[in-house]
Amino acid sequence: MVKMPGKSYAGEIPPLNNTQIALRNQLQRDVETLANQIGERNIWKYQNLTAAADFIETALTQAGYKVNRQNYKTENKTCSNIEAQITGQTLPDQIVIIGAHYDSVYGSPGANDNASAVAANLALARFFADKKTNRTLRFVFFVNEEPPFYYTDQMGSTIYAKSCRGKNENIIAMLSLETIGYYTDKPKTQKYPPPFSLFYPSTGNFLGFVSNLSSRMLLHKAIASFRRNCKFPSQGGAIPSFVPGITWSDHASFWKFNYPAIMLTDTAPFRYPYYHCPDDTPDKLCYDELAVVTSGIQAIINDLLTSDFCRRFTIRVEVQLLGLLLQLESQDTIQRLYQYPRL
Repeated sequence: MVKMPGKSYAGEIPPLNNTQIALRNQLQRDVETLANQIGERNIWKYQNLTAAADFIETALTQAGYKVNRQNYKTENKTCSNIEAQITGQTLPDQIVIIGAHYDSVYGSPGANDNASAVAANLALARFFADKKTNRTLRFVFFVNEEPPFYYTDQMGSTIYAKSCRGKNENIIAMLSLETIGYYTDKPKTQKYPPPFSLFYPSTGNFLGFVSNLSSRMLLHKAIASFRRNCKFPSQGGAIPSFVPGITWSDHASFWKFNYPAIMLTDTAPFRYPYYHCPDDTPDKLCYDELAVVTSGIQAIINDLLTSDFCRRFTIRVEVQLLGLLLQLESQDTIQRLYQYPRL
């Protein structure tokens, strides 16, 4: 459950190579476009929301993709999920999705949450644009992840995942990129819902990999790939979905429709001091680290597209931490332990 394959990198992060320097600069430009030039983007700042969608579509088109918009109505306004696809050469019916939401919470320009992940997803789409892949690869940019749409039937990723299930699409992996731009080596900067501080480090310098129990196989495959290919700290956990933070992004929409999905994150409010605040601005982000993390995610995608991938997911209960959680007498006890809602 908390034991992951491979070993988290420890030590100095190597200097960026020329490719990573160019990547860093592109990531920063895209974050600044979304969070500075466009700014707060949501249903209440609808012109900005549509500007962000247009920016993403233009970037994908310039990379060579045919872009598809999945439109739906919210508050009598048209909202769009944006999709670009590379159809697989040998296993086209097996689909890998890399997703990030592009809206920001009310009152925030959303540099880390979630322009950092949108920028990374665009960079990954650019990298794979001219590649031939065995499996089908989709880059999807979701609207309306933030409250009040979070975990409702108006959440963009819920609309999208429901549509995929309706078409009986075989999604073998979904990676949700969520708030991935802030890292620090200062001690005691990382927090967790209880009792996870007993098992994980207190320094907020790592990329987190999060799944529920049924997506544990995908989690293991992804973090193992990251650790093999990227000299950057990482932590992972397959954790029951009632624990605060485990469902806090678009991956949870895919769980609703029985698709394997994980979240990659800097852990957002458990580390980032400007989460859901007006001060979530581009100057707060760590662009060197974001470039390294994006390179590591690229390696994960390569592995998911090319390696053997068994889609048998188990829900075998491990004794380590789950035993402690299951000793709680009832769901009411669990709810009393975790009193605070999503921020």
